[in-house]
Amino acid sequence: MLELTQRLLKAAEGGDPVVLASVLEGGPRQIQAGTRMLVERDGSRQGTLGEAALDEVIAAYAVEAFRRHSAATVYVGEGGLSERAIAGATSVYIEVVESKPVFLVVGAGHIGRCLSKLADFLDFHVAVLDDREDFANAEQLPEADEILCEDYAPALDRFPIDANTTVVLVTRGHKQDELSLRHCLGRGAGYLGMIGSKRRTATVLQHLLDEGFAEEEIARVRTPIGLDIGAETPEEIAISIVAEVIMLRRQGSGDVMYWRGSAARN
Repeated sequence: MLELTQRLLKAAEGGDPVVLASVLEGGPRQIQAGTRMLVERDGSRQGTLGEAALDEVIAAYAVEAFRRHSAATVYVGEGGLSERAIAGATSVYIEVVESKPVFLVVGAGHIGRCLSKLADFLDFHVAVLDDREDFANAEQLPEADEILCEDYAPALDRFPIDANTTVVLVTRGHKQDELSLRHCLGRGAGYLGMIGSKRRTATVLQHLLDEGFAEEEIARVRTPIGLDIGAETPEEIAISIVAEVIMLRRQGSGDVMYWRGSAARN
């Protein structure tokens, strides 16, 4: 139990993430509620839920949980695992334990400030980078956890970027965006996006391809950025960007959820 707790603390403090599975109701398996198991990214496990077959099902599901950074209750019955409630099934709470996700905003203009507010509302660790003192300060960015007022290149080279990091490039111009992107590519960001029109961003990406950056890394850049919701104001644009971040982080489809049954249509 002590080893399990220590591993959870390590994950929460910035170590490799881990999936924690806890039995809520044993159901027909008569497994004791509260039994726990940890699943690592490589599939290795610590502890058991009390039955080998159940351990296997949950370990397989953990692969998807890592991708979605998820926290959810699943139900394991005769037909296998379901995310929908099944009467009499064994219910297991599954949570990816990891450090607080980081939202790095590069550029503290109108859109950058709106992004800072939204990311803080969503409980990201918010960092904002800009090379202008009039923009990168606590008065302009009260929601930011970190404010970096310095040149983009050295600041980005020092900033820790990994799969739990969202990076959004919304600087004052395409030259600064291109420079910043150059220092973020290939570093494994969970989300890397750059604002701009299709024409402008295509030019930037072609410059980087010509410089020798890998095509697969260029393909991972989300640009033009955000979901098409008809956004016009800085606030609306920020919402469209954050919506895309959430969609990719949670492995959503982006489809419209509007639906009416046949009775409602008649």
